[in-house]
Amino acid sequence: MEIKINTGILSSNDQTAVENKKVFDQTGLFVINMMGSPGAGKTTVLEKAIDILVDSVQVAVIEGDIYTSKDAQRIEKHGVPVKQINTGGACHLEAKMISRVLAEFNLAATQLLIIENVGNLVCPVEFNLGEDIKIAVLSITEGDDKPLKYPLLFRESGAVILNKVDLVDYTDVNMDVLRRDIIRINPGIQIFEVSARTGRGIGEWVQWLLEKVKEKKIRLPKNRVFL
Repeated sequence: MEIKINTGILSSNDQTAVENKKVFDQTGLFVINMMGSPGAGKTTVLEKAIDILVDSVQVAVIEGDIYTSKDAQRIEKHGVPVKQINTGGACHLEAKMISRVLAEFNLAATQLLIIENVGNLVCPVEFNLGEDIKIAVLSITEGDDKPLKYPLLFRESGAVILNKVDLVDYTDVNMDVLRRDIIRINPGIQIFEVSARTGRGIGEWVQWLLEKVKEKKIRLPKNRVFL
């Protein structure tokens, strides 16, 4: 007999996620939940993107990590509001963790909130935070087998960033197989091939992201005004 013990946890999380989403929608805030394994390059991708984004939108960042504030310190250097959440051992962020720090941001003056989740390919995707979209970051050095081994991440994400493509010649990764398997899991997903180290492809991802922010702004009630 199989006994499920996580139903209550996920149910409570989903309820808080709905409340978070209401706050985000009321303020016109577009929120992304960025997920990927440790070392995939999430923070570096984010740093390069912020340097472009700040010319167009007000950005805020929530950094999730088990311990330390190293990633938040990196983001802070780029001049955007950032809050570090340490889970103290948990391998994912939960909606209530996000809810607790929202008051520390000026949400009315922010158009884009980026949540960098704890480095993990499994747990984070199970917990809805109230975000508008999930984005997966996968380093090609992790191998082309990852989409089939961790399909839920790619099934639930609206976009995947294939990072470190500048290293493709030094790996055994088959990019055709990688792209094929991702699309097979999620035919509607957007795929961006980037090198966070060199900046290659970051601009294309940022432009796509800005379009998403704009789309949400258009859907807002007419009395909603961006500051």
